[in-house]
Amino acid sequence: MSKTTKASIKQRLQGLIAGTQKHTPSGQLTFGGASYPVADLIKQFQGLIDAIDAEVPARAAYRASVQAVRNGQATVGPIITAYVDYLRALAGKDVTTLADYGLEPKKPSTTKSVDVKAAAAAKNRATRKLRGTRGKKQKADLKAGAQPTATKPA
Repeated sequence: MSKTTKASIKQRLQGLIAGTQKHTPSGQLTFGGASYPVADLIKQFQGLIDAIDAEVPARAAYRASVQAVRNGQATVGPIITAYVDYLRALAGKDVTTLADYGLEPKKPSTTKSVDVKAAAAAKNRATRKLRGTRGKKQKADLKAGAQPTATKPA
């Protein structure tokens, strides 16, 4: 079974156009419950061929534009970061000046207290116990320690 590709579709359409122009150059063709003028049929086939031909350069142009964006981001990204840092250092916590540049002041970094970390760890252990979640080593210990038990027939 051959794979249907754009090239094979294009080749089939060109053959259909050539055969139609040779054997029925004018008039109407009726098939599939519809009637088609030969000129319109050929125009539709040629339209699909033109669309297939236009797709390759369009895809190449799209890929080139995506690459241009990536290159631009790689080049300009560090400059933007440095400029934003400069503006934040210059303006400090002045919200109105930062807003003029479309920026917000940096949020202060927060460190969790020991009590919060302990509560989070206890909650994590309780969740793992409730769900029966085990780590890699616990699973390995279960598999190694499990012995098949024989059952006696009744």
